[in-house]
Amino acid sequence: MDKASIFGFLAGLVLVIISILLGGSLMTFFNLPGLLIVVGGTFAATSIAFPTNELKYIIPVSRRVFNDPGDEMISVAQFLLKAMKVLKRDGQVALENVAKDAPTAALRKGLLLIADGTDSPTIRQIISTEKRSMEEHHRAGQKIFNEMGKYAPAFGMVGTLIGLVQMLSSMSDPASIGPSMAVALLTTFYGAVMSNLVFLPMVTKLERRIQIENAQIQLALVGLESLLRGESGIILQEKLQAFLVQHETGEEGLKEAA
Repeated sequence: MDKASIFGFLAGLVLVIISILLGGSLMTFFNLPGLLIVVGGTFAATSIAFPTNELKYIIPVSRRVFNDPGDEMISVAQFLLKAMKVLKRDGQVALENVAKDAPTAALRKGLLLIADGTDSPTIRQIISTEKRSMEEHHRAGQKIFNEMGKYAPAFGMVGTLIGLVQMLSSMSDPASIGPSMAVALLTTFYGAVMSNLVFLPMVTKLERRIQIENAQIQLALVGLESLLRGESGIILQEKLQAFLVQHETGEEGLKEAA
């Protein structure tokens, strides 16, 4: 798990809650009509804006935000070293059994292709297709979260207008002014928090994830080509270690696996 993402989300949430508690009750900031307007409106508008085949990427892409990219890079490197040992001991066909445990889809496909006797240019071409597919999925997720980051404050303003209309239409009844004003103000609050603590940070993080996963695919290609050339485990380890250092990823796990 990516500690920075989890820490940032929890820290922001806790600080908002503490600020509320310092000034009064937490329940003062709970307003069901306001939540329905902002949350329901945001997801409704998103459903209108994007087709179903793109909306299905929301959950898997969201998970990528909270995965630790450093651990993933080391896992790929460790697995390549393991695959090299299997290749030297049992031959290419044995890679088919190893591939099912590969940490990434690109690496799994590459090992299966080697087991089938596919040449290096073809493997590179197929893995490049996997890379484009990954980028398309992540870009689709970025667009969705970026739009949600716009819709949430917009529906906050819609809630504010609804609350103001309700308040102005019942000025003769002082008891109804308070709840109407709560809807007016809290919907703006909900929209701002959702946009700036959840949706827009996820857009930025996904941009970084695209760069990291491109690096993971490049790392997999380095290892797969070494396997095809029949290079020694020491040479493969040095190549992988140099790649990890270049991308500022820790080397301890790779050294232990070797």
